[in-house]
Amino acid sequence: MALLIKQSTIKFFELLPLIILFFITLNGNSVLDLNFFSLNLHYILIYYWVLRLPSSIGYGSIFLAGIITDVIIGVPIGTNAISLLAVASVATYVRVVTVRISLLNDWISFIPALLLGNFVYYAALYFSDYSINYIYLFTNSVFTFIFYPILWLIFTLILKLMKY
Repeated sequence: MALLIKQSTIKFFELLPLIILFFITLNGNSVLDLNFFSLNLHYILIYYWVLRLPSSIGYGSIFLAGIITDVIIGVPIGTNAISLLAVASVATYVRVVTVRISLLNDWISFIPALLLGNFVYYAALYFSDYSINYIYLFTNSVFTFIFYPILWLIFTLILKLMKY
């Protein structure tokens, strides 16, 4: 009985990143927008879990979450999906070339992922003649970068709970 409970809790923690991804997506809060700042939770969640445990979030589920986000937010279909896949591709590359896992390495390597994801997002909105608030998107990118270490620590705790 104890083994069954332990296996079910480990399975729950293995599915937790996917559950959080679709909860954020279906809730419509992929961008945490408070009075003073906003941050993109999708980018941080996808980057961390593709970097650390790629089997927890697949590329198909990332694409589906992006399409659902596009529908909920009301931007052209595929905009978020392609930008999330760009973030995931940078995380995959960093996972291959990383020698040592540390917060500083992950945080610095998050910069190209953030830049590429935002570039794809801006380009898709620009070419579809969608109005873009550049100041909002810039502050969103800055605060997403600033809050990465906090969520990195939370996700690392979840990752440790998965392994035990």
